[in-house]
Amino acid sequence: MLRAIWLLILLALGVWAALFLRQMGGIVEISVGQTFIGIPVWLGLLALVVGFVVLHGILSAWKSIRGLPARMRARRSERQRRDGDAAVTRALVALAAGTPDQARTEIRRARGLLGDTPHTLLLTAEAERMAGRDEAANEAFRALVKREDGKFLGLRGLLRDAMQREDWPTAQRLAREAEAAQPGAQWVKAERAALALRTRDWREALALSPPGQLSGRRRAALALAAAMQEPEPAKAASLEKEALSADPRFAPAALAVAKRQAAEGSPRRAKTTLQTAWTVAPHPDLATAYLGEEKDALARVKAAEALTHDNRAHPESRLILGRTALAAGLTGRARAELETLVSSGSADRRAYLAMVDMDAVELGESAAGRAAEAKWLRAAAAAPPEPRWQCLSCGTEHGRWEPVCESCGTPGRIEWTGGRAALVEGAGTPKDGTVAAT
Repeated sequence: MLRAIWLLILLALGVWAALFLRQMGGIVEISVGQTFIGIPVWLGLLALVVGFVVLHGILSAWKSIRGLPARMRARRSERQRRDGDAAVTRALVALAAGTPDQARTEIRRARGLLGDTPHTLLLTAEAERMAGRDEAANEAFRALVKREDGKFLGLRGLLRDAMQREDWPTAQRLAREAEAAQPGAQWVKAERAALALRTRDWREALALSPPGQLSGRRRAALALAAAMQEPEPAKAASLEKEALSADPRFAPAALAVAKRQAAEGSPRRAKTTLQTAWTVAPHPDLATAYLGEEKDALARVKAAEALTHDNRAHPESRLILGRTALAAGLTGRARAELETLVSSGSADRRAYLAMVDMDAVELGESAAGRAAEAKWLRAAAAAPPEPRWQCLSCGTEHGRWEPVCESCGTPGRIEWTGGRAALVEGAGTPKDGTVAAT
């Protein structure tokens, strides 16, 4: 409505201007050589307006004619894009339905209409992979890598293929390139950490694991494994301390720290480290290391008392005290410790076998000795098995903790267990390559 009002106002002004000029009169003179042309002012103005309108129409028509091919190309491009998008949608549906042949047909149509765009190349790779044509899929991924806007997608596809083929050097290279293409991508960091575990590069696995991401036990195991690979003593010592700090209950870390302290000429610090670790979580390997240098039987008893002083009631403390006392001929002291352990209900097979040795020393080959031996042997057969380092994937027993079970090649599954029960409990654990220890 407002536009119509303005149009009427303009028309009224135009009519008024035309009437005004006509009333004023006047002639426009044009002289060319001997030729003289004179026309009224209003007619000259009218001729100018008509000329302007005609010229504008001619120019507009010329512009329209010149732009016709471009408009035709735009319409054709829009139609191709529309048809290409429809082909992409049909290809996605075919992939979701698990029909790779149909998907490949639709993707070829889409590539013909849209060209080699990142999404058509990615769909091509996925369809070829689903059809079992891995090399054709990799060709599409390599084409993606050459594009700046699809480089990360191509590297991710090639990395997945390399990991499936267990080509670990290639996978590590591709993972580093992917991280350079997309800095900070959590998926790349996770893949690099998994690759480091699979290739047993513990130092890189530890570096790729932020402090808050892993539990204390797993971080301690990774740090100790990295220390075992570290050629520089100073860095290895730092990693061992990091492992012990991450999990003070991890006996292998305490043993490594104490061994290095003793090698550096600090046996007292080494014993303090072992005592602290025993207080937190007693372990027979700690006792072996602590008592290893004591040759005298009575001195070993005193050393065992010093080791177990702050965790006196633990079953491992009672067992080591009973064994050392028995070896020193202190049968009364040994019997008190072992019988207390047995009556507590927390004894394993080792305690009952120690009672067999006890009665053999005290009763000898008498009838009472044989009866006691039979009783304790029956109890030992029914008792829980002694703990040991054992791979929870294949059941192989190990003399000490290692990052990887060399029998089955599974990393992170050697744990301190009580035997068959722990093996059954851990048998269903997936081989995820995470280094862990108990």
